Amino acid sequence: MAEATYSIGEGPATRVSLSLPEGTAEAIRARVGKREFSAFIAEAVERELRGQVLDEYLADYESRKGPVSEPARQRARQVFDEVFAEEAEWPAAG
Repeated sequence: MAEATYSIGEGPATRVSLSLPEGTAEAIRARVGKREFSAFIAEAVERELRGQVLDEYLADYESRKGPVSEPARQRARQVFDEVFAEEAEWPAAG
């Protein structure tokens, strides 16, 4: 049976072990409460992964075409956010 491939933010929940500095964990609990702790972490990790996907794309583009200006970089982030929000899907991790 083929193993399913999920995009960032998709798929069933899976338990993972995570170590955080106590001060960070306390700040998260204070902000969102104990019940929303995992959702907060998941959203933060997804944002980071999406940022890395875009950074990788921009690095590839720059290696082929040359430097991207800061305004163009910001516009690219906006376009990526708009496109993937409309499609409700980000590329598969990896």
